[in-house]
Parts: sequence; C-alpha cells; structure tokens
Amino acid sequence: MESFPGKFSFGRGGLLPQEEMLEVENKKKSLTIGILKESDANEHRTPLTPQAVQLLTDNNYTVLFEQGAGTQARFLDTEFSEAGARIIRSKEEVCQADILLKVAPFSEEDISLVNEKQTIISSVVINDEGKKSVQKLIEKKVTAIGFEYIRDYEGNYPVVASMQEIAGSLSVLIAAQYLSDLKNGKGALLGGITGVTPAEVVILGANTAGEFAARAALGLGAHVKIFDAYLQRLISIQNSLGQRLYTSNYQTEVLKKAFRSAEVVIGAMQLVEDNTNFYVSEDMVKLMKKGTVIIDLGIDQGGCFETSKCTTHKQPTYTKHGVVHYCVPNIQSNAARTSSIALSNIVMPILLKMGEQGGVSHFLKNDFTVRQGVYIYNGILTNSHISKHYSIPYKNIDLLMAAF
Repeated sequence: MESFPGKFSFGRGGLLPQEEMLEVENKKKSLTIGILKESDANEHRTPLTPQAVQLLTDNNYTVLFEQGAGTQARFLDTEFSEAGARIIRSKEEVCQADILLKVAPFSEEDISLVNEKQTIISSVVINDEGKKSVQKLIEKKVTAIGFEYIRDYEGNYPVVASMQEIAGSLSVLIAAQYLSDLKNGKGALLGGITGVTPAEVVILGANTAGEFAARAALGLGAHVKIFDAYLQRLISIQNSLGQRLYTSNYQTEVLKKAFRSAEVVIGAMQLVEDNTNFYVSEDMVKLMKKGTVIIDLGIDQGGCFETSKCTTHKQPTYTKHGVVHYCVPNIQSNAARTSSIALSNIVMPILLKMGEQGGVSHFLKNDFTVRQGVYIYNGILTNSHISKHYSIPYKNIDLLMAAF
C-alpha cells in the first residue's frame, strides 16, 4: 500500500504515529522455545505438534526439541525437524531456551536443569511430592505457568475444558471396560440390552467433563444422573445435551440413594475452582455395590473421593470396599495424539503473542487469561489454591504485575 508523507502511515501500522510504530516494532522479540521429553512413563502427550512448530519457526522463533519428545503421541522427530525445530539429544542444551514446555509437571531432574529467572509451562499436580517441587521452583526464581490455572474473564479454563472433553468421553469407555471385567467388576454391560435394565452412571460435576461423560454414557444406553452445587450449571448441561435427565444439587440423602444404586460414579468436579480436596466421604463409597466403578477425574488436584489415591497407566486401578477405583492423573494420555493436538492449539498462539509483545513479563501484564495461569512469578508463589494446600505464603499476581 502506498504511504503518504507526514505524521501517519496507512501501511502495517494503521493510523499509528511514527514514534508509536517504532515502539511496536521494537517490542517484538524472537524467543527460543524448549520442548522437553516427558520423563514420566505415564505421560504420552507433547505440548506442541509439528504444525505448531512450523508456525513458530516461520515467525523467527527457535525451537529446541529433545529427541523422542513426540514419539509417544506418534509424532516422529523427522516431522519436527522438517517443521524447523532443532532436534537435540541433550536435555541440558534444551534447557537453555527462554521458555521450557512440558505436559507433565517438572520432575526433580528437570528442575535441577532449569536456570534462574527462566519461564516454564506445564501441568500442575497437587500431591505429597508437589510441595518439594514448588519450593525448588521458588528457589530458582522462575516464572511458572500451569495449564490448569489459565482462566478467562468469564471464569472459563480453556486448557482444562479442552482436556475435560477428552477425559469425560474416555471416563465412560474406561468405566465400561472395568464394569464388565469379571475379575474385579460386576461383569455387567454398561448400556444393557433389550429386556435388561441399563447400568446407572452418576456424574458429579455439570462441567465440560461431566457433559462429555454424560454424552458418552447416554450414547451407550446407560441411565445417567448428574449432580452439581449450582442450579444454573444443571440447567445449562440439560440444554447442551438437548434432553431431560435426572439432575440434582449435592444433597446428602439424595446422593446416598444414588450411590446405592449406581454401577459407575464419575468425579468430574473442577477442584481448582471449588477449592476443596474431596467431596465424597469414605462412608459414602461404602454404600456402593461390590464390583462397581469409580473414575476420579480430579485426582491431579487432590481427588474427588476420600478413598482416592494416584494410580498409573500400568496399574490404573485398585479395589477398596469392593469398589474398583480408577485414579490416573493424566487420563488424556490414553488418547495422546488427540490430546496433543488440542493442547497445541491453545499453547501455540500464547507463545506467538509472548514474542509479539516483547517477552513473557510484558505479555503477562497485558494478558489477563494467561496471567491467571501463573502460579510462581519470579520466585514468588501467586496461587491461592497451592498456597492453601501446601501452607506456603502467596501474593496476588495482579498486584505484582501492577508494580512491573
């Protein structure tokens, strides 16, 4: 487009004064992104796909990709290399990047390689080992962003919602498998058949995971009951599902009756939001029939059931009070490729904006949604949920950014 002499230009800068145009251009920063291979044998996802890497490298980003980091999600190193990433064998070399990405929380080995003042982006798991990791990250004065805490103005959690869609659908398929298992389950078909009463599925939480669990259960022919603390959520999920079904608030006597008759109970509450460790007491679990199944989708944030404890993909279940418990924190790894693509679709635009706005701190100051995902900023804990769980003092991220 032709430019006109004088104060304004009608080119890329629109109607910005020349001085402001220079400031915008100077803000841009080429960042180096490091993608680490997951050390957790149960984590099969990768935070960026080759297509996302291609977009980053096309925008002058440098991507350091640890060899084999995408293998479990069925992405080859050659695909990342062809997209412009540098395939690195040494984890130490990858850790020299400005921003480090993982899906699973950073392990002790990972944290030992992290540099001071570095930015890391990963999941966050609240468990006994987690406190030590948080303390070490604080000591390194890093800025840490947790996928689970990224939240927009309307209170929506984009990463959580995307992963919940997958988790909700998978939870019913997994429940059906263990319910029909003659070794520990009832040997029952989830949906039933002609002349046989269908199984009853109780879903705790009318959020995205609850909705997709309900869709899958209804699709298989199960009888579904949904519980939630908020009436509006129950109304919304009925509208989304497009049909009338059993819904109720959390009322003790009603819950007890539902637990006595349920074949499957799925804990889908978003514990980060509701700020609690578990909703369902051990006494409530004791009411369930032998061979029934519990799927705890909130186990990575402390669990929805008092009887829950973390399991792995190799040993995903245990039986307590005759009830099969499935409590794998990263259930989405059962569909690693789909989960990786969904996660990458959210992470890639964030990384692009960080460079466009001159780096992480400038970006966080201007972006409310990702700023809510920060749980450590330059070595200061900024998340109230983690603070309460681990008894570590915290400061509000918005106040810290106001002083930036």
